[in-house]
Amino acid sequence: MNELPIKTHSRTEIIDITVSIEDVIKAIGAKSGVCTIFCPHTTAGVMINECADPDVANDIIAKLNRLVPADEGYLHIEGNSDAHIKTTLVGNSVQVIVENGHLCMGTWQGIFFCEFDGPRSRRIWIAIN
Repeated sequence: MNELPIKTHSRTEIIDITVSIEDVIKAIGAKSGVCTIFCPHTTAGVMINECADPDVANDIIAKLNRLVPADEGYLHIEGNSDAHIKTTLVGNSVQVIVENGHLCMGTWQGIFFCEFDGPRSRRIWIAIN
């Protein structure tokens, strides 16, 4: 398993980590298999979506904020229940096929780290089988 550190800068943020994942694949010399990208945090997640237009990520954040407002009278005393719920909706992991040392993804696809309770120092775990 390999670890990718991520530093976030705002409470809610979507960061394209595709190139960083490719760098890990290159560094370990993986040629083929399945790359699992896992987020070990309960208030952050990972997803695959369009990477060509940054407005897609902005639209996702805006919609999640409307669906799951920060102040909705939640019972959780830490004040970040919205982040837990958003993470549940987005998910904690994705898997991507690796061939010839590269991620096999669609033309417009990228891998994104989704912060819902930042800013924080986070990490992503990467394994190739």
